[in-house]
Amino acid sequence: MKVLKVILLLFVTNLYSQDILLLKDRAKIIDKILKERIDNILPKIMKKEDVDMWVLIAREYNEDPIIKTFLPSTWLNARRRTILVISNNENNEFETVSISRYDFGNIFKSIWNKEKVPNQWQALSNYIIKKNPNKIAINISENYALADGLVKTDYEGLLKVLPENYIKKLVSSEPIAVSWIEQRSSSEMNIYSQLVEITHNIIKEAFSTNVITPGITSTDDVVWWLRQKVSSLGLSTWFHPTIDVQRKDNSDLYSFDSQSKYDIIYPGDLVHCDFGISYLRLNTDCQQLAYVLKPNEKDAPIELKLALEKGNRVQDLLTNSFEKGRSGNYILKKALKLGFKEGLRPQIYTHPLGLFGHSAGTTIGMWDSQKGVKGSGEHLLNYNTAYAIELNTKVYIKSWKKDVRIMLEEAGYYDKYGFRYINGRQNKLILIGEKTGNIQ
Repeated sequence: MKVLKVILLLFVTNLYSQDILLLKDRAKIIDKILKERIDNILPKIMKKEDVDMWVLIAREYNEDPIIKTFLPSTWLNARRRTILVISNNENNEFETVSISRYDFGNIFKSIWNKEKVPNQWQALSNYIIKKNPNKIAINISENYALADGLVKTDYEGLLKVLPENYIKKLVSSEPIAVSWIEQRSSSEMNIYSQLVEITHNIIKEAFSTNVITPGITSTDDVVWWLRQKVSSLGLSTWFHPTIDVQRKDNSDLYSFDSQSKYDIIYPGDLVHCDFGISYLRLNTDCQQLAYVLKPNEKDAPIELKLALEKGNRVQDLLTNSFEKGRSGNYILKKALKLGFKEGLRPQIYTHPLGLFGHSAGTTIGMWDSQKGVKGSGEHLLNYNTAYAIELNTKVYIKSWKKDVRIMLEEAGYYDKYGFRYINGRQNKLILIGEKTGNIQ
């Protein structure tokens, strides 16, 4: 733990100056955090869900999403057929093994001797029988794609070698898989703020005259600037960014089908971005707004500033509704009711965030499912979980004689102390026309 703390301290210091770690240094952090999660989080999850064995199976270039979360830092893919088995019995004897041709890093050591037992499936069956678990979790799930990674061929291969009495012990891994994905360790949260800070700083530069020349620069130009900037920093995006505008004219309100996008950014435009990065196996997801100053303007119109405040109010109503043990659908209904009661016109579509951008856990609405979400919306809110607080509210702008949609998204964290934004939130419009700091 002392070594990890030193590495994390260096990481925080480096990122404060926006210095992205070298790949070798990233690998050290990834492996340390992975071991911390397996040692401290996984046994508790399996005990809580009363599952004493978890079997994960994938083949090279057709990885189960869950296996990707267990990959050692030097592995980019599974190798051949990879079989991982995690056991946690009633005596708290926790064991991680690989029944594969290779060790799976330093945590999952291979116990398969192909020369003695040529059939890999039979080796798996022998191990299961030896451990004699009461429940065998496999990655099949109706509600979560991330927990549904066991393909048909491997499922059938498992069934062929398991005795009938063990086949009856097979259960969906959904409860442990979702908990594994959604829970954040203390070390992950030590670095998450810096990841979000990088995201915010890139957006600030994108929404500046360093990138945007009003009347010349297109929304697509900014999108590709974002992609290129992230690549030049040695990072990656987990989705293609979005840049769009709303303005005073007879145009339609920006819609989710992107039919109301504009090519050129002009003075007086309200500019919106949707942008996220991947780094150290964590992901960010952020939406912010900027106003393009007109000649002789020093600030955004008061109506737009007040509109942003209404968006912030919807955020508050949502996050104040967070309550451990409540479903996403319950929280959604409560927050929307409070919003409409105050005269707001909100939509809420908040999702878990972490090892995946659209991660597994408690889903609080979708933009086209405002009465609740089947499956993931029924998942109960837990502590030590992160979310993209994603939502919008329509606001009528009198001087424009039309509605605008205030679309916001910020990373937040929920634990026993309540909800907090990981690196703050936008409460002022970014002004395009003012010089902003660059990320070097």
